[in-house]
Amino acid sequence: MASGLIAAPQWEYCQRLLRFRCASEEQPVSLERQDELLRSILIEQGAITGYQAAQLKEGQHKFKLGPYVITDFIAQGGMGQVFKAVHHVMGRECAVKVVPARKATPDAVAGFHREIRLLAKLDCTYLVRAYDAGQDGVVHYLVTEYVPGMDLRRLIKAQGPLPQEQAARIIMQAALGLDYAHGQGIVHRDVKPGNILVTPEGIAKVSDVGLAGFTANLMDDPRAGKIVGTADYLSPEQIRTPLEVGPVSDVYSLGCTLYYAICGKVPFPGGDTAQKVRMHLEETPFHPRRFAPNVSEEFVEIIAEMMDKNPNNRTQSCAEVATRLEPWAMQSADLPQPRMSRGPWSAPPLPQLDTESTATKEDALQETSINSIDSNQAAALLPENLSSVAQAIPDTVVKSGSSAGMLIALTIAILLPPALLIGAIVGYLIAMK
Repeated sequence: MASGLIAAPQWEYCQRLLRFRCASEEQPVSLERQDELLRSILIEQGAITGYQAAQLKEGQHKFKLGPYVITDFIAQGGMGQVFKAVHHVMGRECAVKVVPARKATPDAVAGFHREIRLLAKLDCTYLVRAYDAGQDGVVHYLVTEYVPGMDLRRLIKAQGPLPQEQAARIIMQAALGLDYAHGQGIVHRDVKPGNILVTPEGIAKVSDVGLAGFTANLMDDPRAGKIVGTADYLSPEQIRTPLEVGPVSDVYSLGCTLYYAICGKVPFPGGDTAQKVRMHLEETPFHPRRFAPNVSEEFVEIIAEMMDKNPNNRTQSCAEVATRLEPWAMQSADLPQPRMSRGPWSAPPLPQLDTESTATKEDALQETSINSIDSNQAAALLPENLSSVAQAIPDTVVKSGSSAGMLIALTIAILLPPALLIGAIVGYLIAMK
């Protein structure tokens, strides 16, 4: 009630349901069991979410930031935490990124305000859209569209490297989003799999454009002249000449992301940050076909040209990247979405004025596989002794039975693998009738 999540009439109705379920229990109901039953009732009735229930159990009751009600925890980012929320009037789902009070230094707040202004300019299908921004006490927050699914890094960790067609489809869409941002004078500067969100329908959206800088006016960028980005995906010029970062730097990072998508490994695995930086400047990564033998040489050539260490020799625009990937992207089937499950760590509460927010471990992902086997594959997987059973059927069966009868006999034999011999005999008797 203190949280404001539930009204008195709804609370009373849930209490009546609780009394009914307690009366239906065969044994006396303990207080702990009552808590479990009440929790399930509140969630079933849509009064609270699982995240809210866990926070209430821990004594937390603040779930609002301005007009937004926090419903779930999404991720822990470099700038702050990201929560799922609903506008309490409009009912629209959204994502809320917050800068906790303990991190709200002048530089961090300035960077956060810059992100808000940058995102407000952008309106593209392949970029995460910004809806709103505000401040609640000392907590600053940015509201963006909520993108269901997961980021590309977690997707690949869950299901493994992608076929070149699916990788092409995702990276092509990300390239179109980045090309739009470049047209607005914005360079992302931190393109990586974790910043490409993939919906269950296979739509890719680039997030965290806030780390970008205005190419037209870098002197106003508080990060100008500093190395900004992630070590595994840094372009050589981001290391050598941070003031001269341009759209081709995003092309390099997107090439590293494409490499990761088809190989399941970053271009330069192992080593610390200094070693990775040196390898981006001096070394060539392993050939992608070492990890993905089915990738075509033409596709590998696209990656190589995106990752050329010389910006002048590199693919010059994300629009060109999208054009070159389009033939493969058009062949792509829908992406299977692995089922996500919460890890053993509790999600953090919403940052409050009197409590510090705590970082959380990343959600553990449960790997699932979806296999489809056609008739030819099924035949190849049949037990070897099936062929010996077929050979054991007398020739007279073949001569006296019709082809349709034999088809029935073999079908029944296949459907009864634990007793193949009996299946063959039963099939033969049916065929003879």
